[in-house]
Amino acid sequence: MEKIIAAISTATGEAGIGIVRMSGEKAFEIADKVFKPANSTEFHNRKMTYGHIEEEGQLIDEVLISYMKGPKTYTTEDMVEIYTHGGIISVRKVLALLLKKGADTAGPGEFTKRAFLNGRLDLSQAEAVIDMIQAKTEKAYDASLEQLEGSLQKEIYTIRQKLLDILAHIEYSINFLEDGQEELEDTIIEEKGREILEDLERLYLSSNQGKIVREGIQTTIVGKPNVGKSSLLNALIRENKAIVTDIPGTTRDVIEEYIDLGGFALKIVDTAGIRETEDVVESLGVNKSLEFIERADLVIALFDASRVLDQEDRQILELLKNRKSIIVLNKSDLEKKWEKEELGLPEDTPILELSVLKGEGIGDLEDKILSLFYEGEVVQKSDVLVTNVRHRDLIGKAIESMERVLNDYTMGIPIDCLEVDVKSTWEILGEITGETIEDDVLDKIFKEFCVGK
Repeated sequence: MEKIIAAISTATGEAGIGIVRMSGEKAFEIADKVFKPANSTEFHNRKMTYGHIEEEGQLIDEVLISYMKGPKTYTTEDMVEIYTHGGIISVRKVLALLLKKGADTAGPGEFTKRAFLNGRLDLSQAEAVIDMIQAKTEKAYDASLEQLEGSLQKEIYTIRQKLLDILAHIEYSINFLEDGQEELEDTIIEEKGREILEDLERLYLSSNQGKIVREGIQTTIVGKPNVGKSSLLNALIRENKAIVTDIPGTTRDVIEEYIDLGGFALKIVDTAGIRETEDVVESLGVNKSLEFIERADLVIALFDASRVLDQEDRQILELLKNRKSIIVLNKSDLEKKWEKEELGLPEDTPILELSVLKGEGIGDLEDKILSLFYEGEVVQKSDVLVTNVRHRDLIGKAIESMERVLNDYTMGIPIDCLEVDVKSTWEILGEITGETIEDDVLDKIFKEFCVGK
């Protein structure tokens, strides 16, 4: 018999209710040892019952309890959920009592892992659960919900069926055609192979958008000290998060914040002002700023238009080469000392003039960010969105494997030699849905989940 698992499924802290859940063959038996119904002793499947959790006659909490008979449950096993008063003490006491009566502590994601192992979810759907929990915007949530509903699973299933058609053709040609018998037409390998490759490439391209939807647009604000970087951060997040002073070098470390911008998570990093400095602490901040520029999806470079361009400004411009960036000329309310043409940037480089102090032009900056990532090449509409890095990498490997098949076919390699790569493609895609995945990889995936889910 598989162990009965139990865990707290709500976040720690003050709340209206807390939930302790339990799953396994004898979950009902353990619950009956600790729950005393207030009115009826009759068992009602999927209906809440009011009563008390008690230990040897001592009251632990006043609760509602729900008994759910498998297989139509989250894990497909018998499950019990106990709704306690919110807070830390009550849920911990109830869980401790369940463990004392025979349950075991659930590991991270163990409820969802059982749902996968018991066939209720495939692995891509199981991974969508954690993505939904971690979603920071509606777009990220919607993409996760579509994956939970099986959008990616269906695509992968269709592609794997085409691969099976090719494998069946190869197997028949190898094993069942007798000497002298006319060989089967092999065009199915090329025709279906190219279909499969197109399907895989479409899914892989969607991962560009998927990364942004899932992780947000990694945005780094850079500039010399005292050009208004921290003020811009505060204006974008509508909160005085960063310290703003007239003293250069105030920001010595990075400050990270998320905002919801048109449905996308914009992860903004305010960096230390980039300049030559002998201050050890400030120098560390500058080095970290350079690291964040390397990792950024978008760099917002701030320049003070009321001060003459200098060598430090030129150095920042050098850092922007071959990077998606927006140039912001701040302090437009003051007399300008130079024109944007002096920056010597390509004509298509977005350059905006604004006054962070007066709040002028902030909306234009937000619109420009969205236009770069929503209407541009980085984000395109797609029926199925690949948001998971593991899935993207596996699809990339499947593309390489399928390209080898088509290349070998074109070169006239005997079809029995193509079988290895066709089967390899089929197995790689099975790792996305969990049909051909190894146990150690599976354990690693579910360790990313929170306990209780």
